[in-house]
Amino acid sequence: MSTRHVLLGLLAAGPRHGYDLKRQYDARFPQARPLAFGQVYTTLQRLVRDGLAAVDGTGSDGGPERTLYRVTDEGSRELALWADEITAPAPFVANEIFAKVVVAILVTAAGPPTGSGGRGPDAAALLRAQRAAHMERMRELTALKTAPGTALTTVLSADYALAHLDADVRWMTTTAARIDTLTAEVNAI
Repeated sequence: MSTRHVLLGLLAAGPRHGYDLKRQYDARFPQARPLAFGQVYTTLQRLVRDGLAAVDGTGSDGGPERTLYRVTDEGSRELALWADEITAPAPFVANEIFAKVVVAILVTAAGPPTGSGGRGPDAAALLRAQRAAHMERMRELTALKTAPGTALTTVLSADYALAHLDADVRWMTTTAARIDTLTAEVNAI
């Protein structure tokens, strides 16, 4: 997700200070990777530097004085271009779980280091443990989205995450069923 474009989008509704942008981000993207305050302010500084946002005075809202930012005309054009751009599917098929499975196979084939006493990770056990972690996260997301009064943004965000987790679980099930063949292939290279 492009933090700069999301912040520009939030600023399009009107001038806001960094603290409010962080709150709006958290409310509108509840299942996204958390956005740190430092990242908000660093991104705002870059947006101002690049002419996509401008300082629009200060406000206090009954608390400490805060700098207000607004989107510029150039920022609005940049935001429109970004929103119209089709997001390309992931160009590379690589994922950390697959990498760990292959490494587990390689480590097992190499045997334990001298004097270690350990055998190394087991690829099938790794897949079972990872599947259990995914299933637990899927249960959490399902409970979150089905709770009474859940906002539609939270439901849709959870649905997106659930679809990806489900795809991972199906991949893990298929890979576990083919682990012997994969092991032979990896060890033959």
